[in-house]
Amino acid sequence: MDMERHWLIMVTWAISGPSVAQIGPVAPWDIARAEQGGQAWLASRSAGVPTRGFDLTYGRMEWQVDPAVRAIMGAVTFRFTTTQDIDELTLDLSDTLRVDSIIFHGAPVAFDHGTGDILQVPLGPVLSAGSSDSITIIYHGIPPTNGFGSFVQTEHDGVPIVWTLSEPFGAKDWWPCKQDLNDKLDSIDAWVTVPLGNKVAGNGRLVAEDTLNGQLRVHWRHRHPIAYYLVALAVTNYSAYADTVLLSTGPMPILNYAYPENLVDAQAGTPATVDEILFYGGLFGEYPFADEKYGHAQFGWGGGMEHQTMTFCVNYGVELLAHELAHQWFGDKVTCGSWEDIWLNEGFATYLSDLCYQEFEPDLFPQINGARIDNVVSEPGGSLRCADTSDLGQLFSGRLSYNKGAQVLHMLRWVLGDSAFFAGCRNYLNDPALAYRSARTSDLQAHLEGSSGLDLTRFFLDWYEHQGYPSYVLEWAQAPDGVAMLVLHESTSDPSVSFFSLPVPVRFRNGAQEMTVVLDHQVDGQLFTAAIPFQAVDVQLDPDRWLITGKNVVLHLPLLAFQGNDVVVYPNPASDGVSLYLGSERQGSINVVLYDATGRIVRSFVANILGERSTFTVTDLSPGRYIIEAGPRNGAWAPVRAVLVKL
Repeated sequence: MDMERHWLIMVTWAISGPSVAQIGPVAPWDIARAEQGGQAWLASRSAGVPTRGFDLTYGRMEWQVDPAVRAIMGAVTFRFTTTQDIDELTLDLSDTLRVDSIIFHGAPVAFDHGTGDILQVPLGPVLSAGSSDSITIIYHGIPPTNGFGSFVQTEHDGVPIVWTLSEPFGAKDWWPCKQDLNDKLDSIDAWVTVPLGNKVAGNGRLVAEDTLNGQLRVHWRHRHPIAYYLVALAVTNYSAYADTVLLSTGPMPILNYAYPENLVDAQAGTPATVDEILFYGGLFGEYPFADEKYGHAQFGWGGGMEHQTMTFCVNYGVELLAHELAHQWFGDKVTCGSWEDIWLNEGFATYLSDLCYQEFEPDLFPQINGARIDNVVSEPGGSLRCADTSDLGQLFSGRLSYNKGAQVLHMLRWVLGDSAFFAGCRNYLNDPALAYRSARTSDLQAHLEGSSGLDLTRFFLDWYEHQGYPSYVLEWAQAPDGVAMLVLHESTSDPSVSFFSLPVPVRFRNGAQEMTVVLDHQVDGQLFTAAIPFQAVDVQLDPDRWLITGKNVVLHLPLLAFQGNDVVVYPNPASDGVSLYLGSERQGSINVVLYDATGRIVRSFVANILGERSTFTVTDLSPGRYIIEAGPRNGAWAPVRAVLVKL
């Protein structure tokens, strides 16, 4: 449809059911906050300040919803401050919804609402930068079916329900908004009118539930900045109850809305949130909305959604509730400033749920941690940075945004140490420029560098921007005096990173003792020594799985392999497979020839050196003594020989 110009008329409209209370504009108020905004809003990638020339400061939402009907009617009033001279407002609203009127300065104004889900409102005379004003949009219609179910009307146990899930781009499907991650509404009030017999879940503090004209009118008030996609409502015949958590500011309710048929499960599952709120608070600072509430509302999507102060959840599983609660810090208090950085939301929430396992069910943590790493390395590539934010599969990739994000944080904790890691995360959340606003990966990097004193440029380039992971081959030997010698080789799964520089933990063990050393691995084939106060029979590389790595190999070499540049065969004598150690100066493709005791050639083949060795089988050889000769195919070094005894 071509863009059309509509002149406003005041209309009376209703969906099925009794008439709604009057919906209309409210008087403007002034909150001065002038910031310069850019114009890259269509991609939801601004530079940390509000776009489109204005900053939304307050939202008053008045909605009428019947859970038995897929429709909505409402009036949304915005108060805003201009950040530059503007003569129109540009908002987001699905073109399947009908705008009935727009009120500006107490009178209807013209607007454009054609295809493309864009609502443009000419303001007449130019509003100069720093001006404060308000506008009201009155609309109705049937929201489209988009995303993960931005506005869903369905049933549970035969009872109708309406719920919303606006992440990442679905808010415009059901209410006029500004889909800009860097322009949070500073506060909101929502009045929702529904048929009697229902309850309404929403953001913030429940102010009132009143009967008006034979319907229920519910008022939710939220006095903290909130991103557009975190505004939500859910309406059905909920059973409501509260848990309570005692914070430093006093008791806070955890308000739960459960399907009546699932009330027993809910009452068994939600109390765990009390301990988790206190646990997260101890690590990252008190729950960000402690003066209002936290809560859960059951809905029909197959997971959960961290709507600010009111998580929507399909059930009351421990990990699901821990994950969504974590978002109140990471995602809600501090929101990713671009969907490219969604890992700042999902990686942190995934990692915090893992920390709950570590804290409350420590026997399960190694299994959970290992499973996430195995998932990350199940494919060779994949960047933590989401380059195509229009691709929901990439944006919400479980392998990357969630699991790789969590494991990159786990590695950062290993690299920095607990004290610096958690201090950096707290500083990130409490930075006045970021708290209750939005952030980019570079902001997290800066705070982790500040708390640790480390330069993390290369780490974030390798693990955020680029792709892949390392796999290691560790060769080790130990002298009679306990000194261990180790050589660590690395290969990478993706060409975007030629070498990952990491501190690699290695654990030496025997039947009664163990000791862990950390190898500061800076180059491939690096040689290390370590004084071990016992003779080890086993060595493990990254035994606690701090690192994202692929298939690692640990080889116990004869001590002779580290004491010169001679060729070494091991094990020797051998019955099955053997390795031929050629030293650090002999690399590349080699010709290998085996001679028996009479000098007859019994086998010849071409092999490639992996690290400093080549491996092959001798199972088919008869018992006896053999000479192995290895030489370069390119003539770069003289052939070498060694004796092998076949059992």
